[in-house]
Amino acid sequence: MKKIAILGSTGSIGTQTLQVVRENKDIQVMGLSAGSNIELLEKQIREFRPKIAAVWEEEKAKELRIRTADMNIEVFSGMEGLLCVSVMEEVEILVTAIVGMIGIRPTVEAIRSGKDIALANKETLVTAGHIIMPLAMERGVSVLPVDSEHSAIFQSLQGNKGNSIKKILLTASGGPFRGKRQEELLDIHVEDALKHPNWSMGQKITIDSSTMVNKGLEVMEAKWLFGVEVDQIQVVVQPQSIIHSMVEYMDGAVMAQLGTPDMRLPIQYALYYPERRCLSDEGLDFWQIGKLEFEKPDMDTFYALSLAYKAGREGGTLPTVFNASNELAVKKFLKREIKYLEITEIIEDCMRAHHNIKSPTLEQIFETEAAVYERIESRR
Repeated sequence: MKKIAILGSTGSIGTQTLQVVRENKDIQVMGLSAGSNIELLEKQIREFRPKIAAVWEEEKAKELRIRTADMNIEVFSGMEGLLCVSVMEEVEILVTAIVGMIGIRPTVEAIRSGKDIALANKETLVTAGHIIMPLAMERGVSVLPVDSEHSAIFQSLQGNKGNSIKKILLTASGGPFRGKRQEELLDIHVEDALKHPNWSMGQKITIDSSTMVNKGLEVMEAKWLFGVEVDQIQVVVQPQSIIHSMVEYMDGAVMAQLGTPDMRLPIQYALYYPERRCLSDEGLDFWQIGKLEFEKPDMDTFYALSLAYKAGREGGTLPTVFNASNELAVKKFLKREIKYLEITEIIEDCMRAHHNIKSPTLEQIFETEAAVYERIESRR
C-alpha cells in the first residue's frame, strides 16, 4: 500500500490526485491540506480517512474540528499545519499541489524527512531550485514532476542520459488569446481570461496561461528539474495540447509524449513511477485529430515570456521577483483592481527596480517576495 499526503487537496490538481486514488485501490491518503474550502475538505476526510488535516486559518480549523468531531483525526492550521502534513512519518510521497511560494518550506521539510515529492507547485523550483534540487540529491529523494509538460519531458528522457540533451521543446497551447495583438487585449475582462481552450485548471494558473507567464515559470522550473540552461529550452506553441512536450537529443532524434489533455496521466505516472497503470480514458484518436499544428510564441504581445527568460538567465532573486509580482498582480486582476495588460507591466516594473542577490537563502527569497508586494501595493 503506497502512502501519500496532499498539500492543496481541494484544488484542481488535488481533486484529480484523489480521483487517481479512487481508481487505484492501493494508495492510502495519510494527510490532506486545503486553503479555506472546508466543506469539500470535510467530504474528502470522510471518504479517505486521513490521520491529519490542515487548513490555513485557525478559525476554519476550529470549524473543521467541530465538523469532524466524530472522527479520529487531528486538525492543524497555518504553516504548522502544512509542515505537520508534509513530514508525517508514514508518508512516502508528498503531492505538492498548493499554489504559491507558501509551498517552499513544506517541500524543503518533506525532503529533509526523506519523502519523495510529486511536484505540482511551480514556485518551489522557480524561486528556490538552487536549494531544493541539491537537497533532494543529498537526501536521496526523487522530485517527480506532475505538471503535464514537465512530466512529458521526464517521460521522454527515460532510457537516455541527461548529458545527451540538445534542447527541450516545451509546448504551450497559446491560451485563449493566441494570435491576438496587444491592442486587442486592452479591454480583456476576467471572464475572458478564464476561458482556456483545452485545460480545466484553477483560476490563477488559467490567467497565467493566458499571459504566457505560466510558460515562463515552466521554463525556469525545467532548468532545475532537468539540469539544462535556460537557452536550451525552446517554447513551441502546439494549439491542440496533444504533444505535451519533447526532447531533442544530440543526434537529432526528438522524443515526444502525446496524450489527451488529462492531468490524471502525469499525476498517476508520478505516484507510480516507474510503473505505468491503466487509466480510464479512451486515449487519442489520430483519425479525429487529423493534423498537429506548431507555431512560434509571440514574445512581443506576450512579453512576459521574454521577461521570464531574462529572470531565468540571471537567476538569483530575479525569478522570485518575476513570480511574486505576477502572483499579486493576478490577485488584483481577479479582484478587478487592475487591467489585464497591467499584469505584465507590473512584473517588468518590479524586475527593473530590483537589485539581484545571487544564491539567496530562503530568508532572502521571502524578504524579496515581501519587498515586491510592498512595491506593488504602493503603486498609484
